[in-house]
Amino acid sequence: MTQNLRRSVVLGALGLIAATSALAQPAWPSAKPITLIVPFTAGGGTDGIGRLFAQKLGQQIGQSVVVDNVGGGGGTIGTQKAAQAAPDGYTLLMAVDSPAAIAQYVNPPAVKYDTQRDFAPVGMLSTLPLVIMGRPGLAASSFQEVIALAKANPGKLTYATSGIGTVLHLAMERFQQQAGFRLVHVPYRGGAQAITDLIGNQVDLAILPTGSAVPLVGSKKVKGLAVTDARRLPALPEVPSITELPGFKDLAMTAWIGIFAPAGTPAPVIERLSTEMNRVLQMPDVRAKFAEQAIIPGGGSAADFGAFVKSEQSRYERIVRTANIRE
Repeated sequence: MTQNLRRSVVLGALGLIAATSALAQPAWPSAKPITLIVPFTAGGGTDGIGRLFAQKLGQQIGQSVVVDNVGGGGGTIGTQKAAQAAPDGYTLLMAVDSPAAIAQYVNPPAVKYDTQRDFAPVGMLSTLPLVIMGRPGLAASSFQEVIALAKANPGKLTYATSGIGTVLHLAMERFQQQAGFRLVHVPYRGGAQAITDLIGNQVDLAILPTGSAVPLVGSKKVKGLAVTDARRLPALPEVPSITELPGFKDLAMTAWIGIFAPAGTPAPVIERLSTEMNRVLQMPDVRAKFAEQAIIPGGGSAADFGAFVKSEQSRYERIVRTANIRE
């Protein structure tokens, strides 16, 4: 057999194998419903975003998408369940910043999954700017004034978040590291009690996502001090971006939500999901619903989202180690 003939035979065999493999792949989606794991209990803001996405994705692909709320462990239990699911395109995870990219550094023994190893990124669903707020009686009306007040009274001012190791907590730690001042962290189990205590002047500051913060600041119940996004919020145009402050130019930090599939999910399925997700995010009614809560629609490719998550993990790890945050 000549070398050219041998090469033709080998290439032909490889082509046959590839074709056979492609034929063996079942069509996606089939009649089987798709499960979207939301790693928090029903009824919260994250759940609402998940249910809206599930409904619209189902309409796009002509298949039922069912939300499975798996709460507990700050989102790590649901995230772990998704990591162990079959990589067949019928289980997706609503990937939230804290369990997906922070928890492994704050509480390593409790996290049994590895985000880079166990998941395939699909795309960015949304980003949620955070708002730093002051109590009504606070002797400061801007974040710069808060910094000056904190430096003059070290260890006196308090700030509330919805928990240790959340992106809210890490954002405030990063800002303190940057400007060289110290606040006392008061972690709550969720944002409701933090809001009550802020309005009641029981804590000096609070940092919360836009969905909770915009109504409070807009109604003048609390003071809006800074937005952690790179630009001001249309819903709160009078509140400056953190990046407008001296020394904070590159320090924007937002909460984020994306979609993961279990690692090993076929590439064509990931590509289709990413395409349909981007179409959902362009729907006028979806964008209007997001705008009501000052949520910024995501988008982009699966590769873009994967690179973003990796970058965020690196940033979070540095903050956690510098501040020695442990749960």
